[in-house]
Amino acid sequence: MIFAIMAIVLTSLGLSSCRDVGMSLLPPPPRLEGDGDVLMWLTKGDRSAQLEKQNALLNFGTATNSLPTITINDQASYQRMDGFGYTLTGGSADLINALPASTRDALLQELFSDDSLAIRVNYLRLSIGASDLSAEPFTYNEMPSGQTDPDLVNFSIQKEQESLIPVLKRILAINPDIKILGSPWTAPRWMKTTFNYVGGKLRPEYYTVYAGYLVKYIQAMQSEGITIDAITPQNEPLHGGNNPSMVMEAAEQADFIKNALGPAFESAGLATKIIIYDHNADRPDYPISILEDADANRFVDGSAFHLYAGNMSALSQVHQAFPDKNVYFTEQWVGGPSNFAEDLRWHISTILMGATRNWSKNVLEWNLAADANYGPATDGGCTNCLGALTIQGAAVERNVAYYVIGHASKFVPDGSLRIQSDIVSNLQNVAFRTPEGKIVLIVINMNGSEQSFNIAYGDEQVETTLEAGAVATYVWDGAES
Repeated sequence: MIFAIMAIVLTSLGLSSCRDVGMSLLPPPPRLEGDGDVLMWLTKGDRSAQLEKQNALLNFGTATNSLPTITINDQASYQRMDGFGYTLTGGSADLINALPASTRDALLQELFSDDSLAIRVNYLRLSIGASDLSAEPFTYNEMPSGQTDPDLVNFSIQKEQESLIPVLKRILAINPDIKILGSPWTAPRWMKTTFNYVGGKLRPEYYTVYAGYLVKYIQAMQSEGITIDAITPQNEPLHGGNNPSMVMEAAEQADFIKNALGPAFESAGLATKIIIYDHNADRPDYPISILEDADANRFVDGSAFHLYAGNMSALSQVHQAFPDKNVYFTEQWVGGPSNFAEDLRWHISTILMGATRNWSKNVLEWNLAADANYGPATDGGCTNCLGALTIQGAAVERNVAYYVIGHASKFVPDGSLRIQSDIVSNLQNVAFRTPEGKIVLIVINMNGSEQSFNIAYGDEQVETTLEAGAVATYVWDGAES
Protein backbone atom coordinates (compact mmCIF):
# COMPACT_ATOMS: atom_id res chain seq x y z
CA MET A 1 0.00 0.00 0.00
CA ILE A 2 2.76 2.48 0.90
CA PHE A 3 4.38 2.11 -2.52
CA ALA A 4 1.09 2.85 -4.29
CA ILE A 5 0.51 5.92 -2.14
CA MET A 6 4.03 7.22 -2.79
CA ALA A 7 3.68 6.67 -6.51
CA ILE A 8 0.51 8.76 -6.48
CA VAL A 9 2.38 11.46 -4.53
CA LEU A 10 5.17 11.58 -7.11
CA THR A 11 2.70 11.82 -9.96
CA SER A 12 0.74 14.59 -8.23
CA LEU A 13 3.97 16.56 -7.81
CA GLY A 14 5.00 16.06 -11.42
CA LEU A 15 8.04 14.05 -10.39
CA SER A 16 9.18 11.12 -12.46
CA SER A 17 11.43 9.26 -10.07
CA CYS A 18 12.49 8.83 -6.46
CA ARG A 19 15.63 10.87 -7.21
CA ASP A 20 13.43 13.98 -7.50
CA VAL A 21 12.57 13.85 -3.80
CA GLY A 22 15.90 12.60 -2.48
CA MET A 23 14.71 9.17 -1.39
CA SER A 24 14.31 5.64 -2.68
CA LEU A 25 10.76 4.46 -3.21
CA LEU A 26 11.77 1.03 -4.45
CA PRO A 27 11.53 -1.78 -1.90
CA PRO A 28 14.91 -2.92 -0.58
CA PRO A 29 16.23 -6.09 -2.19
CA PRO A 30 15.11 -9.25 -0.43
CA ARG A 31 17.59 -11.11 1.72
CA LEU A 32 18.97 -13.47 -0.90
CA GLU A 33 21.30 -16.39 -0.40
CA GLY A 34 24.08 -14.22 -1.80
CA ASP A 35 23.68 -11.60 0.97
CA GLY A 36 26.30 -11.77 3.67
CA ASP A 37 26.03 -12.30 7.40
CA VAL A 38 26.18 -8.54 7.95
CA LEU A 39 23.79 -6.09 6.30
CA MET A 40 25.00 -2.52 5.76
CA TRP A 41 23.27 0.84 5.21
CA LEU A 42 25.43 3.77 4.11
CA THR A 43 25.34 7.58 4.00
CA LYS A 44 28.14 9.60 2.39
CA GLY A 45 28.99 13.23 2.90
CA ASP A 46 28.55 13.97 -0.81
CA ARG A 47 25.02 12.49 -0.65
CA SER A 48 25.78 9.88 -3.30
CA ALA A 49 24.41 7.39 -0.78
CA GLN A 50 21.71 8.36 1.70
CA LEU A 51 20.83 5.62 4.18
CA GLU A 52 21.04 3.13 1.31
CA LYS A 53 21.32 -0.63 1.74
CA GLN A 54 24.58 -1.89 0.25
CA ASN A 55 25.17 -5.02 -1.77
CA ALA A 56 28.55 -5.71 -0.17
CA LEU A 57 29.05 -9.38 0.72
CA LEU A 58 30.08 -9.18 4.39
CA ASN A 59 30.62 -12.56 6.02
CA PHE A 60 32.16 -13.39 9.38
CA GLY A 61 35.21 -15.62 9.27
CA THR A 62 38.36 -16.59 11.13
CA ALA A 63 40.92 -15.03 8.77
CA THR A 64 43.10 -12.39 10.43
CA ASN A 65 44.81 -9.23 9.17
CA SER A 66 46.57 -6.14 10.53
CA LEU A 67 43.65 -3.73 10.09
CA PRO A 68 42.20 -1.86 13.08
CA THR A 69 39.42 -3.85 14.71
CA ILE A 70 36.22 -2.72 16.40
CA THR A 71 35.39 -5.45 18.92
CA ILE A 72 31.78 -5.94 19.97
CA ASN A 73 30.98 -7.46 23.36
CA ASP A 74 27.25 -7.90 23.93
CA GLN A 75 27.89 -9.45 27.34
CA ALA A 76 28.71 -5.95 28.61
CA SER A 77 25.60 -3.77 28.46
CA TYR A 78 24.69 -0.29 29.61
CA GLN A 79 21.43 1.70 29.37
CA ARG A 80 18.17 0.47 27.87
CA MET A 81 17.12 2.76 25.01
CA ASP A 82 13.80 4.61 24.80
CA GLY A 83 14.18 5.84 21.24
CA PHE A 84 15.36 8.31 18.63
CA GLY A 85 13.48 11.18 17.04
CA TYR A 86 12.71 14.87 16.89
CA THR A 87 10.77 17.72 18.41
CA LEU A 88 7.41 17.97 16.69
CA THR A 89 7.14 21.75 17.04
CA GLY A 90 3.91 23.63 16.42
CA GLY A 91 5.41 24.87 13.17
CA SER A 92 6.33 21.31 12.15
CA ALA A 93 2.76 20.18 12.80
CA ASP A 94 1.35 23.11 10.81
CA LEU A 95 3.50 22.28 7.79
CA ILE A 96 2.79 18.55 7.87
CA ASN A 97 -0.94 19.06 8.42
CA ALA A 98 -1.12 21.44 5.44
CA LEU A 99 0.33 18.89 3.00
CA PRO A 100 -1.99 17.24 0.49
CA ALA A 101 -3.57 14.26 2.26
CA SER A 102 -1.79 11.61 0.19
CA THR A 103 1.61 13.30 0.61
CA ARG A 104 1.06 13.78 4.35
CA ASP A 105 0.00 10.20 4.92
CA ALA A 106 2.89 8.76 2.90
CA LEU A 107 5.35 10.99 4.77
CA LEU A 108 4.05 9.92 8.18
CA GLN A 109 4.29 6.27 7.13
CA GLU A 110 7.87 6.89 6.02
CA LEU A 111 8.75 8.49 9.34
CA PHE A 112 6.88 6.39 11.88
CA SER A 113 5.80 3.03 10.47
CA ASP A 114 7.56 -0.31 10.78
CA ASP A 115 7.69 -0.62 6.98
CA SER A 116 11.02 -1.58 5.44
CA LEU A 117 11.23 1.84 3.76
CA ALA A 118 10.53 3.79 6.96
CA ILE A 119 13.06 5.27 9.38
CA ARG A 120 10.85 4.15 12.30
CA VAL A 121 11.05 7.22 14.54
CA ASN A 122 9.89 6.17 18.00
CA TYR A 123 10.33 9.23 20.24
CA LEU A 124 8.90 12.75 19.95
CA ARG A 125 9.19 15.89 22.02
CA LEU A 126 6.37 18.45 22.10
CA SER A 127 6.20 21.98 23.39
CA ILE A 128 3.57 22.48 26.10
CA GLY A 129 2.05 25.60 24.60
CA ALA A 130 4.17 27.46 22.06
CA SER A 131 7.88 27.07 21.42
CA ASP A 132 9.93 29.59 19.48
CA LEU A 133 9.19 27.48 16.39
CA SER A 134 5.46 28.08 16.64
CA ALA A 135 3.78 30.65 14.44
CA GLU A 136 3.06 32.80 17.52
CA PRO A 137 3.52 32.58 21.30
CA PHE A 138 0.64 31.19 23.35
CA THR A 139 -0.18 29.14 26.44
CA TYR A 140 -3.32 27.23 27.36
CA ASN A 141 -4.54 29.79 29.90
CA GLU A 142 -3.93 33.38 28.86
CA MET A 143 -5.85 36.18 30.56
CA PRO A 144 -6.34 39.90 29.86
CA SER A 145 -3.78 42.17 31.46
CA GLY A 146 -4.35 42.47 35.20
CA GLN A 147 -6.54 39.36 35.44
CA THR A 148 -5.66 35.94 36.87
CA ASP A 149 -7.28 32.50 36.82
CA PRO A 150 -5.98 30.53 39.82
CA ASP A 151 -8.72 27.91 39.42
CA LEU A 152 -7.71 27.40 35.77
CA VAL A 153 -11.31 27.79 34.65
CA ASN A 154 -10.18 29.05 31.24
CA PHE A 155 -7.64 26.29 30.62
CA SER A 156 -7.96 24.89 27.08
CA ILE A 157 -5.79 23.03 24.56
CA GLN A 158 -8.13 24.09 21.74
CA LYS A 159 -5.23 25.76 19.93
CA GLU A 160 -3.61 22.35 19.47
CA GLN A 161 -6.69 21.06 17.64
CA GLU A 162 -5.62 23.11 14.60
CA SER A 163 -2.58 20.97 13.65
CA LEU A 164 -0.72 19.29 16.47
CA ILE A 165 -3.41 16.95 17.76
CA PRO A 166 -4.58 15.85 14.28
CA VAL A 167 -0.98 15.06 13.29
CA LEU A 168 -0.30 13.24 16.56
CA LYS A 169 -3.42 11.12 16.15
CA ARG A 170 -2.24 10.04 12.69
CA ILE A 171 1.20 9.23 14.10
CA LEU A 172 -0.31 7.19 16.94
CA ALA A 173 -2.47 5.28 14.48
CA ILE A 174 0.79 4.24 12.79
CA ASN A 175 2.85 3.68 15.96
CA PRO A 176 0.71 3.57 19.12
CA ASP A 177 3.78 2.86 21.27
CA ILE A 178 5.73 6.01 20.39
CA LYS A 179 7.07 7.82 23.46
CA ILE A 180 6.17 11.50 23.86
CA LEU A 181 7.96 14.08 26.03
CA GLY A 182 6.35 17.44 26.77
CA SER A 183 8.35 20.60 27.59
CA PRO A 184 6.93 24.07 28.39
CA TRP A 185 8.71 27.17 27.12
CA THR A 186 6.75 29.38 29.52
CA ALA A 187 3.97 29.45 32.07
CA PRO A 188 0.91 31.63 31.32
CA ARG A 189 1.95 35.27 31.52
CA TRP A 190 -0.22 36.09 34.54
CA MET A 191 1.75 33.56 36.60
CA LYS A 192 5.10 35.26 35.82
CA THR A 193 7.07 38.08 37.39
CA THR A 194 7.09 40.03 34.09
CA PHE A 195 3.62 39.33 32.59
CA ASN A 196 5.53 38.69 29.37
CA TYR A 197 6.15 35.69 27.14
CA VAL A 198 9.87 36.46 27.17
CA GLY A 199 11.91 35.84 30.32
CA GLY A 200 10.74 36.38 33.86
CA LYS A 201 10.18 33.77 36.53
CA LEU A 202 7.27 31.78 37.89
CA ARG A 203 5.84 33.56 40.94
CA PRO A 204 6.12 31.31 44.02
CA GLU A 205 2.46 31.91 44.90
CA TYR A 206 1.55 30.20 41.61
CA TYR A 207 3.70 27.08 42.02
CA THR A 208 0.72 24.87 42.90
CA VAL A 209 -1.44 26.52 40.25
CA TYR A 210 1.18 25.89 37.56
CA ALA A 211 1.54 22.30 38.72
CA GLY A 212 -2.22 21.99 38.25
CA TYR A 213 -1.85 23.52 34.78
CA LEU A 214 0.63 20.78 33.80
CA VAL A 215 -1.66 18.10 35.27
CA LYS A 216 -4.53 19.48 33.19
CA TYR A 217 -2.35 19.38 30.08
CA ILE A 218 -1.49 15.72 30.57
CA GLN A 219 -5.13 14.85 31.28
CA ALA A 220 -6.40 16.86 28.30
CA MET A 221 -3.97 15.14 25.96
CA GLN A 222 -4.93 11.77 27.41
CA SER A 223 -8.58 12.55 26.68
CA GLU A 224 -7.48 12.88 23.03
CA GLY A 225 -5.82 9.47 23.18
CA ILE A 226 -2.31 10.96 23.49
CA THR A 227 -0.20 9.66 26.38
CA ILE A 228 2.52 11.99 27.62
CA ASP A 229 5.26 9.66 28.83
CA ALA A 230 7.32 12.40 30.50
CA ILE A 231 7.62 16.13 30.95
CA THR A 232 10.38 18.54 31.84
CA PRO A 233 9.27 21.41 34.11
CA GLN A 234 10.96 24.00 31.90
CA ASN A 235 12.79 24.08 28.57
CA GLU A 236 16.20 25.76 28.87
CA PRO A 237 15.53 27.19 32.35
CA LEU A 238 18.70 29.32 32.30
CA HIS A 239 17.86 31.06 28.99
CA GLY A 240 15.39 33.90 29.43
CA GLY A 241 15.91 35.60 26.08
CA ASN A 242 13.90 33.34 23.80
CA ASN A 243 10.29 33.94 22.75
CA PRO A 244 8.71 32.36 24.69
CA SER A 245 10.94 31.55 27.67
CA MET A 246 11.03 31.47 31.47
CA VAL A 247 13.93 31.37 33.92
CA MET A 248 13.89 28.71 36.64
CA GLU A 249 17.02 28.40 38.76
CA ALA A 250 17.98 25.00 40.17
CA ALA A 251 16.80 25.80 43.70
CA GLU A 252 13.49 27.05 42.28
CA GLN A 253 13.03 23.91 40.19
CA ALA A 254 13.74 21.72 43.22
CA ASP A 255 11.20 23.71 45.26
CA PHE A 256 8.61 23.52 42.48
CA ILE A 257 9.04 19.74 42.08
CA LYS A 258 9.03 18.72 45.73
CA ASN A 259 6.31 21.09 46.93
CA ALA A 260 4.02 21.40 43.89
CA LEU A 261 4.59 19.31 40.77
CA GLY A 262 5.50 15.97 42.34
CA PRO A 263 2.65 16.01 44.87
CA ALA A 264 0.21 17.16 42.13
CA PHE A 265 1.18 14.24 39.89
CA GLU A 266 0.92 11.88 42.86
CA SER A 267 -2.51 13.22 43.85
CA ALA A 268 -3.78 12.94 40.25
CA GLY A 269 -2.44 9.38 39.92
CA LEU A 270 -0.26 10.29 36.95
CA ALA A 271 2.49 7.93 35.83
CA THR A 272 4.10 10.68 33.71
CA LYS A 273 7.83 10.94 34.44
CA ILE A 274 9.40 14.18 35.65
CA ILE A 275 12.73 14.85 33.92
CA ILE A 276 14.72 17.81 35.22
CA TYR A 277 16.96 20.50 33.73
CA ASP A 278 16.54 20.22 29.90
CA HIS A 279 19.41 22.56 29.12
CA ASN A 280 23.09 22.66 28.21
CA ALA A 281 25.81 20.24 29.27
CA ASP A 282 27.93 23.05 30.77
CA ARG A 283 25.90 23.00 34.01
CA PRO A 284 25.78 19.45 35.42
CA ASP A 285 25.64 21.11 38.83
CA TYR A 286 22.02 22.12 38.08
CA PRO A 287 20.53 18.60 37.94
CA ILE A 288 22.95 17.29 40.56
CA SER A 289 21.82 19.91 43.09
CA ILE A 290 18.17 18.95 42.54
CA LEU A 291 18.93 15.24 42.86
CA GLU A 292 20.84 15.96 46.10
CA ASP A 293 17.56 17.24 47.56
CA ALA A 294 15.97 14.02 48.84
CA ASP A 295 12.46 15.49 48.83
CA ALA A 296 12.75 16.47 45.17
CA ASN A 297 14.76 13.40 44.18
CA ARG A 298 11.94 10.95 44.90
CA PHE A 299 9.77 12.52 42.20
CA VAL A 300 12.51 12.71 39.52
CA ASP A 301 13.07 10.07 36.84
CA GLY A 302 16.20 11.65 35.36
CA SER A 303 17.94 14.63 33.76
CA ALA A 304 17.80 16.01 30.20
CA PHE A 305 20.50 17.83 28.25
CA HIS A 306 21.20 19.94 25.16
CA LEU A 307 24.69 20.65 23.77
CA TYR A 308 24.82 24.31 22.80
CA ALA A 309 27.48 24.62 25.52
CA GLY A 310 29.57 22.19 27.54
CA ASN A 311 30.73 18.65 26.84
CA MET A 312 28.76 15.45 26.45
CA SER A 313 30.77 13.93 29.29
CA ALA A 314 28.53 15.91 31.66
CA LEU A 315 25.85 13.27 31.09
CA SER A 316 28.17 10.60 32.48
CA GLN A 317 29.07 12.91 35.37
CA VAL A 318 25.42 13.11 36.38
CA HIS A 319 24.92 9.38 35.81
CA GLN A 320 27.90 8.55 38.02
CA ALA A 321 26.63 10.83 40.77
CA PHE A 322 23.14 9.28 40.62
CA PRO A 323 23.31 5.95 38.76
CA ASP A 324 19.71 5.10 39.70
CA LYS A 325 18.43 8.08 37.67
CA ASN A 326 18.08 8.17 33.89
CA VAL A 327 19.80 10.50 31.44
CA TYR A 328 18.23 11.92 28.27
CA PHE A 329 19.38 14.02 25.31
CA THR A 330 16.46 16.15 24.18
CA GLU A 331 17.61 18.82 21.72
CA GLN A 332 20.26 19.81 19.19
CA TRP A 333 19.70 22.03 16.17
CA VAL A 334 21.23 22.09 12.71
CA GLY A 335 21.99 25.64 11.61
CA GLY A 336 20.91 26.54 8.13
CA PRO A 337 22.06 26.61 5.46
CA SER A 338 23.59 23.23 6.21
CA ASN A 339 26.92 21.84 5.09
CA PHE A 340 25.68 18.26 4.75
CA ALA A 341 29.08 16.56 5.02
CA GLU A 342 30.27 18.57 8.03
CA ASP A 343 26.92 18.41 9.83
CA LEU A 344 26.70 14.66 9.23
CA ARG A 345 30.14 14.10 10.77
CA TRP A 346 29.51 16.29 13.81
CA HIS A 347 25.96 15.20 14.60
CA ILE A 348 26.68 11.48 14.14
CA SER A 349 29.90 11.50 16.19
CA THR A 350 29.09 14.11 18.83
CA ILE A 351 25.33 13.84 19.26
CA LEU A 352 24.16 10.37 18.20
CA MET A 353 27.24 8.52 19.43
CA GLY A 354 28.31 10.98 22.12
CA ALA A 355 24.96 11.02 23.92
CA THR A 356 24.40 7.28 23.81
CA ARG A 357 27.97 6.50 24.90
CA ASN A 358 27.32 8.82 27.87
CA TRP A 359 24.24 6.96 29.11
CA SER A 360 21.45 8.80 27.31
CA LYS A 361 18.31 6.72 26.78
CA ASN A 362 17.26 8.78 23.77
CA VAL A 363 18.58 11.18 21.13
CA LEU A 364 16.35 13.95 19.76
CA GLU A 365 17.21 16.42 17.02
CA TRP A 366 15.60 19.87 16.78
CA ASN A 367 13.30 20.01 14.88
CA LEU A 368 11.19 17.77 12.63
CA ALA A 369 10.17 20.24 9.91
CA ALA A 370 10.52 23.85 8.79
CA ASP A 371 9.81 25.72 5.59
CA ALA A 372 12.43 27.06 3.17
CA ASN A 373 12.74 30.22 5.30
CA TYR A 374 13.27 28.20 8.51
CA GLY A 375 9.79 29.05 9.74
CA PRO A 376 7.24 29.22 11.17
CA ALA A 377 8.85 30.97 14.15
CA THR A 378 7.87 33.53 16.75
CA ASP A 379 9.19 37.09 16.67
CA GLY A 380 12.56 36.64 18.32
CA GLY A 381 12.60 32.85 17.85
CA CYS A 382 15.14 30.84 15.88
CA THR A 383 15.69 32.30 12.40
CA ASN A 384 17.90 29.58 10.90
CA CYS A 385 16.90 26.26 12.48
CA LEU A 386 16.98 23.71 9.69
CA GLY A 387 14.38 20.99 10.08
CA ALA A 388 15.02 17.33 9.42
CA LEU A 389 12.53 18.05 6.65
CA THR A 390 12.07 21.18 4.58
CA ILE A 391 8.42 21.43 3.56
CA GLN A 392 7.51 24.02 0.97
CA GLY A 393 4.01 23.72 -0.38
CA ALA A 394 3.64 20.07 -1.36
CA ALA A 395 7.39 19.44 -1.74
CA VAL A 396 9.33 17.61 0.96
CA GLU A 397 13.13 17.68 1.17
CA ARG A 398 15.07 15.41 3.53
CA ASN A 399 17.94 17.14 5.33
CA VAL A 400 20.92 15.94 7.35
CA ALA A 401 19.05 15.38 10.65
CA TYR A 402 16.73 12.96 8.84
CA TYR A 403 19.71 10.70 8.13
CA VAL A 404 21.43 11.28 11.50
CA ILE A 405 18.41 9.97 13.36
CA GLY A 406 17.49 7.43 10.67
CA HIS A 407 20.80 5.61 11.04
CA ALA A 408 19.69 4.66 14.57
CA SER A 409 15.88 4.81 14.66
CA LYS A 410 15.47 2.47 11.68
CA PHE A 411 17.42 -0.31 13.41
CA VAL A 412 17.35 0.30 17.19
CA PRO A 413 13.85 -0.12 18.64
CA ASP A 414 12.61 0.79 22.09
CA GLY A 415 14.05 -1.64 24.64
CA SER A 416 17.40 -2.15 22.90
CA LEU A 417 20.52 -2.22 25.08
CA ARG A 418 23.65 -0.28 24.35
CA ILE A 419 26.53 -2.74 24.41
CA GLN A 420 30.31 -2.47 24.54
CA SER A 421 32.28 -1.50 21.44
CA ASP A 422 35.77 -0.05 21.36
CA ILE A 423 36.86 3.01 19.38
CA VAL A 424 39.94 2.51 17.18
CA SER A 425 41.72 4.54 14.51
CA ASN A 426 39.28 7.46 14.69
CA LEU A 427 36.37 5.18 13.80
CA GLN A 428 33.74 6.59 16.14
CA ASN A 429 30.97 4.09 16.84
CA VAL A 430 28.22 2.85 19.12
CA ALA A 431 26.60 -0.59 19.33
CA PHE A 432 23.26 -2.01 20.50
CA ARG A 433 21.56 -5.36 20.99
CA THR A 434 17.88 -5.24 20.05
CA PRO A 435 15.11 -7.13 21.88
CA GLU A 436 15.00 -9.49 18.85
CA GLY A 437 18.70 -10.34 19.31
CA LYS A 438 20.07 -8.28 16.40
CA ILE A 439 23.42 -6.55 16.84
CA VAL A 440 23.46 -3.00 15.47
CA LEU A 441 26.76 -1.15 15.02
CA ILE A 442 26.89 2.45 13.78
CA VAL A 443 30.33 3.60 12.59
CA ILE A 444 31.57 6.89 11.14
CA ASN A 445 35.01 7.30 9.59
CA MET A 446 36.37 10.54 11.06
CA ASN A 447 39.64 10.21 9.16
CA GLY A 448 40.53 12.31 6.15
CA SER A 449 40.86 9.29 3.89
CA GLU A 450 39.23 5.94 3.23
CA GLN A 451 39.64 3.43 6.04
CA SER A 452 39.36 -0.36 5.99
CA PHE A 453 38.76 -2.09 9.31
CA ASN A 454 37.44 -5.23 10.96
CA ILE A 455 34.35 -5.80 13.05
CA ALA A 456 34.98 -8.57 15.56
CA TYR A 457 32.14 -10.45 17.24
CA GLY A 458 32.66 -13.61 19.22
CA ASP A 459 35.50 -15.60 17.67
CA GLU A 460 35.07 -14.20 14.16
CA GLN A 461 35.49 -10.96 12.30
CA VAL A 462 34.44 -9.30 9.05
CA GLU A 463 36.33 -6.72 7.00
CA THR A 464 34.69 -3.56 5.65
CA THR A 465 35.66 -0.13 4.29
CA LEU A 466 34.28 3.38 4.72
CA GLU A 467 35.13 6.51 2.77
CA ALA A 468 36.22 9.59 4.69
CA GLY A 469 33.23 11.11 6.49
CA ALA A 470 30.90 8.22 5.63
CA VAL A 471 28.59 6.65 8.20
CA ALA A 472 27.31 3.08 8.10
CA THR A 473 24.91 1.02 10.16
CA TYR A 474 25.80 -2.68 10.28
CA VAL A 475 23.21 -5.26 11.39
CA TRP A 476 23.60 -8.98 12.05
CA ASP A 477 22.10 -11.77 14.10
CA GLY A 478 23.57 -11.96 17.58
CA ALA A 479 24.41 -15.14 19.40
CA GLU A 480 21.62 -16.53 21.57
CA SER A 481 21.94 -15.16 25.08
